[in-house]
Order: sequence, then structure tokens, then C-alpha cells
Amino acid sequence: MPVDHLPPMRGDGDPIGPADERRPRVVIVGAGFGGLACAHALRSAPVEIVVVDQHNYHVFTPFLYQLATALLEPSETAYPVRALLRRVPNAQFRLAEVTDVDLETRVVHTDRGPLDYHYLVLAAGAVNNYFGNRDIAERSLGLNDLPEALELRNTVLARFERAAWATDAQERKRLLSFAVVGGGPTGTEFAAALAELVHGAQRRDYPHLDVSEVEVTLVEASDGPLPPYSPRLQRAAQRALERKGVRILSDATASKIEREGLGLKDGRTIPAATVVWAAGVRAAPLGDELGLEQGSHHRLKVSPSLQVPGHPEVFAIGDLAEVPDGDGSLPMLAQVALQSGKQAGRSIAALLRGDQPGALRYHDLGSMATQGRNQAVAQIGPVKLSGFVGWLAWLVVHIVRSEGLRTRASVLANWISGYLFRDRPIRLIAVPRTPDPTPDHDSDRPAAAPGGEGSPD
Repeated sequence: MPVDHLPPMRGDGDPIGPADERRPRVVIVGAGFGGLACAHALRSAPVEIVVVDQHNYHVFTPFLYQLATALLEPSETAYPVRALLRRVPNAQFRLAEVTDVDLETRVVHTDRGPLDYHYLVLAAGAVNNYFGNRDIAERSLGLNDLPEALELRNTVLARFERAAWATDAQERKRLLSFAVVGGGPTGTEFAAALAELVHGAQRRDYPHLDVSEVEVTLVEASDGPLPPYSPRLQRAAQRALERKGVRILSDATASKIEREGLGLKDGRTIPAATVVWAAGVRAAPLGDELGLEQGSHHRLKVSPSLQVPGHPEVFAIGDLAEVPDGDGSLPMLAQVALQSGKQAGRSIAALLRGDQPGALRYHDLGSMATQGRNQAVAQIGPVKLSGFVGWLAWLVVHIVRSEGLRTRASVLANWISGYLFRDRPIRLIAVPRTPDPTPDHDSDRPAAAPGGEGSPD
């Protein structure tokens, strides 16, 4: 039985025991950037911390596209939560899926049993946002968590294996065509990495296939990739993608997925056997179940101190929270989650002292996106970097932010190998199989094996 799906506990008791009034309990739902930052901020506070997540790992999301394109291993992309909490002596981790929260009785209900709390931090993160398009939700591949990235790697490699058997030229062309919807950092980074995989390792692995038949199309609803960036950086990113062979369709909106490919609202069809959805995220569904006021992208409305209106003991942070910022709200970014997690911890500590919690003072640390080998764009305040310098900055920032010396060394080794030999060492179709999203259920997107584990999300 997969560890992520343990059977529920018998009885209705709290598996940890009732919260002690002399030592308030803080329950943190979610072990993402925000949840872990909050736990670390409370490591010296006189509280008991319980971190709950449906997975026993924390994902470094900026590396997911490299996992999906066979450059990094899962162990270089995700890290055990318990290991990350070793420096928080008053914290413990519980593997469970949160099913409901009773805000009146202050109880978090999970599939393993209830947890009562004095303070609650909701940090459940985000899921793919399909904007109500059920067809695309069912038939596209995502890139928002570890199982999705593994499934995507599995599918990309399997398409080439099936193309190697194809005798019909049109079918082979379809199998080797990929559409990536969404021109933000996730979409552009994956499209560039996929193009490099094709023209590097896959060219050598499949000498009888004509890689000129492979087509990677990036579909963006605005007038170009990376719309939040400056026009100069947008142009630099677009040129870099086009040099790698990525076809860019601007001012194009996806509407459906057919066997032939991706259908656009203007009636065009982009031939593709594989459609990758990177067009945005929304707050996790847990927020929909709480009966609280929500804002854009299903995020919970919070005060500047990150407290939920009407429930001062409840905080929402990261992608689950719509944090006010002037006339708008803060974006759904990892750095927002980190800073809001730290602030939630400080606010709880203030409440314990009898003080008023402070407001989140967000500091924009800039944004970066790589377009593969020797190319990235970075926007850090007034400083704008592109090309090789931007790429070096991207490498340094992300290796420093990754977890653990051993992981950093392993990631660096794979990066150096990939750079020197233009290789992708982890070209393995090794993850459990899940059904093909295309209407005819093509067998090259592998189906679930008996006793196997599909995506737990």
C-alpha cells in the first residue's frame, strides 16, 4: 500500500493527544515553502507545532521542469519533511490528508484522525487552474507537483518509443509534437528544456528518427512569453526559445483537446499528441470547503496580518491567501509564501505575548526564468539581466536555495554533466502508469499497473 494512502485510524481520538493549554498547539496544514517557513519561525516559541501534509516530502518547485525533462532525479527535487524539521525541536510531522476544518470547535479533520488546535496556519498551496475547462483538465498533463512531473517525463519518453514503431508518417509526426500552454516561467522553462532534450540525448538515442519532425509549440494568450517581465527581457526570452526550435503562438487561447491536438478558440488546431498545461494555478480546494470569503483564484481573503476575518487564531499564507497589497494583492509566488510563512510565525508569537500581530511587509526579491543552456532573464528591481549573465545568476540563486549540501552537490554534478555532454542521464520510463488523457487513450501514455500508485493529488 502506498505510504501516501495509509488507512484511517480507528476511533475518534486525537492521534497526538489533546492540545495542552499550557503549551498551545499550532497546526500547520501544508509542508510547502510557507508552511515550513512558519514552523521554523516558531522554533523558539513556547508552542507545540504539528505539520500535516498528504506527502512526506517538500518539493522545490523550480526544479520540477528539470525532473520532467530527465535532467534531475526525484530525490534532487523533493526532500523529506521530517529531515527539514530536525532543526525545529518543538515540531512534529504527521502524514495525512486534511478533509475538513471545524473553525468553531477548532479541530482539523484528516483521513487519519482529528487534530485540535489553538492556532491554525492554512498553507495548502495551489493546484492547476483550468478555468472551468473540464476537457483540458482531463486530457492535459500538468507540471505543478512531483507526481505530475514524473508522469510528464514518463509520457514524453514513451512518445518517442511509440514513434519508433510508427510506420505512418502522419501518426509519427503527431506523436512527436508537443504543445505547452502558458508562456510564464513554468511553460517557457519546460519548453526550452524539452527542445534541448530532443536535440541532444533523443537525437542520439533515436538515430533512425528525424528530429526535424519534432515540434514543440508554446501557446500564450498574451502578446508573447513572460508577460510580467519588461519588454526587453520578453524579447530576449523569445529569441532564445526560437533559437532552440520552439514555435511560439502569441494571442492564442486553448479551448479543447482532441486526438489531433490542441484546439484554439479561433478554430485552429495545433497538432500534438501531448498537451502540457502551464497556464496558471489556483488555491488548493481545501479553501473552498471552509465557508470563508474568497478572492481571485479561489484564495482566502486575509487581513494584512494574514489572519482570516472573524477567526483571529487562523492564518492563511502562500498561494492559499489573497494578501492585500495596495489596490491589488500579492502574486502567487514562492517568495510570497516564504515571507508570509515567516510573518505568520512572528504573528503567532506576538499573540502569545499578548501583543498585536504585525502586517506582512513584502519585499520583492525579483524574478528569474531560464530558457535553457546559457540563457536566462532576471528582473531584480532596476537591474535586468539576460543571456549568459542571467543564466549564471539563475544557477547560483537556485543552487543556493535548494535544500542540503548533498542535494546541491548532486544537482551540480548533473548540471555539469548535462552541460559538458549535452546529455539527460535519467531517461527512464520508470514511474507507475496512469491512463492516457487523449480521447482514444493511446497506449503510449502508460496505464495504471496492478497495485501501482497514480497521482495522489
